[in-house]
Amino acid sequence: MVRYLTTNQVLLIHERILDKFGGAGGLRDWGLLDSAVNRLRATFDGEDLYPDIFTKAVALGHFLVLKHPFADGNKRTAWETMKRFLAENDIRLKVARGEIVDLTLRIEDKSLGVEHIASWFKDHSS
Repeated sequence: MVRYLTTNQVLLIHERILDKFGGAGGLRDWGLLDSAVNRLRATFDGEDLYPDIFTKAVALGHFLVLKHPFADGNKRTAWETMKRFLAENDIRLKVARGEIVDLTLRIEDKSLGVEHIASWFKDHSS
């Protein structure tokens, strides 16, 4: 059974990131944040739109990066949220810091799609 994060948990992750690294505080759009968190449960015709744990994690992070629900720190929050979601589901990522920056920037410039990133996560997990 998949363990999902709540919207409030993601908001707390964001607040901790700003406390640690700085940045402009503030939630720009609660609806966008709530949509990001709840899209992982989306189905069509009884089938999950995001069928595996890696695709679900990436769908969440992808949305946070591209839709900017926060005033600042969207990429950092996306990364930590994806990592936390996977950890809640007993999956650990093994990734170098430079790879994290590269990955989130490539999500932002849309050069990597959800499926490609999900495959990358699978290759970098234990």
